[in-house]
Amino acid sequence: MKLSKTSWLLIGIGIFMIISIGLGVVRYQQFHEQNTLNEKFALVQSRLNGIKLEQLSHRQKEVEQQLSQIISQSETARTTLSQPIGSINISNTLFDIAEANNVEVIEISSSGLASEELAGITCAALPLTARVEGEVTDLVSFITKLNSALDTSLVKSVGIEIPETTSEQKPTANIQMVIYTYQGD
Repeated sequence: MKLSKTSWLLIGIGIFMIISIGLGVVRYQQFHEQNTLNEKFALVQSRLNGIKLEQLSHRQKEVEQQLSQIISQSETARTTLSQPIGSINISNTLFDIAEANNVEVIEISSSGLASEELAGITCAALPLTARVEGEVTDLVSFITKLNSALDTSLVKSVGIEIPETTSEQKPTANIQMVIYTYQGD
């Protein structure tokens, strides 16, 4: 079976049409995909334009300033806590405050130096117990002054005993406090 020229021409036109249609479908898909990608790109670009780099830069400067302040405060606190316990003349300070507030120190004791964590920082801690005697208003004044006089100390507890009015005993206060010293890193 021999094909005529017309048959060959029709077969060629058919093949050409099939290839053209196939290429048209592929081109349509590429065009559709390109439009989808362009829309996504425009959306991302508008979001990026919405982010203000100036605001982020300004915020970074604020955070850096806050960090600088925190580091400075930390260094100040460490310097305050770094005073060796031996250089703080606790007994003299205690007696001076007692004398200024008209109270008498009856007893001072300590269980010795220990290690304690204070706000996440390991410090040397010297627990101190004192018993003082005087009028109630003088005792309160003494305790208040004591708490503020030693920068690195903390009054943990106070117990004031007031005897009956018929007794000749004076009111007494039992004070438990801790004196901290920063030991370094």
